[in-house]
Amino acid sequence: MHRLLLSLCALLLVSQPAYAQDSDRARERENRDRIERLERQVRQMQRRVYPDGQPANTAGFYDEPVATRQSVDIMTGRVEALERQMTTLVRQSEESQYRLGQMEAEVARMRAAIEDLRSAPPPAPVVQQPVVETPVEPDDALSGDDADDDSTAAATPAQRPVAVIPITDPARLADGEEAYNEGYRLWNAGDNAGAIRQLTAMVEQYPGHPKASWARNLKGRAQLDANRPRDAAETLLDNYRTDPSGERAADSLYFLGQALMRLDQPGQACRAYDELAEVYGGSMRGYIAERLPAAMAAARCDG
Repeated sequence: MHRLLLSLCALLLVSQPAYAQDSDRARERENRDRIERLERQVRQMQRRVYPDGQPANTAGFYDEPVATRQSVDIMTGRVEALERQMTTLVRQSEESQYRLGQMEAEVARMRAAIEDLRSAPPPAPVVQQPVVETPVEPDDALSGDDADDDSTAAATPAQRPVAVIPITDPARLADGEEAYNEGYRLWNAGDNAGAIRQLTAMVEQYPGHPKASWARNLKGRAQLDANRPRDAAETLLDNYRTDPSGERAADSLYFLGQALMRLDQPGQACRAYDELAEVYGGSMRGYIAERLPAAMAAARCDG
């Protein structure tokens, strides 16, 4: 009986390491299967993300004649690294597809807009209202008494109707936009003379451009910055009278008032401010709406 117990103990001592080794081999086989599956998925994903054939950044299997705790831990770490890499690749692929979808939608909208412009019938010529020659009193009126401030700012209109055909060609629209932008860059850099020349040329070359109202208004502001308030007043009033529905017509009325104040004509400046508030009301830009009350106060306008 004593010998039998000794034999059983010896058998248990021998079989325990063998059982642990079998367990390690099973984990190794499971990790190998996971690695093979993940590496196949990574290669498939890399073929989608890297169409030029960038190789997968994976190494070969860790091969040892006998499964050990160290080899199992190494394989487990590699499996976890592959799983993280797989997650990153999937996220990058989804982000790329989303951005590509946005770009395709934007290109489709641009193509549709161009096709609409090409298929639209040519617009009929638009006859503008007569243009006022000069917005201020003659030189001798500028030196008069306060009664001159209450006189009208506009002279007799000239009988020169101007026909302007709006530009619809995309190439000319882009060229006119760049011409205006160049004038703006010159004005923003302090080159008022260069900005005046550039903006004058832009209006003459692209009279029906949507930025023509912007260009005439900015030209008036450049003349005002160059201490030429009389020229500025003429340009700004011309912009308002030529295209009262232009995007910068309201701005021109405000800066016309500023030019008239430079010419020491607060009464006429108040007329410009009153017309600005009456015609454009709440549709004027916030930049102008914020400064109008102070400008009217400086001119001592009644209302």
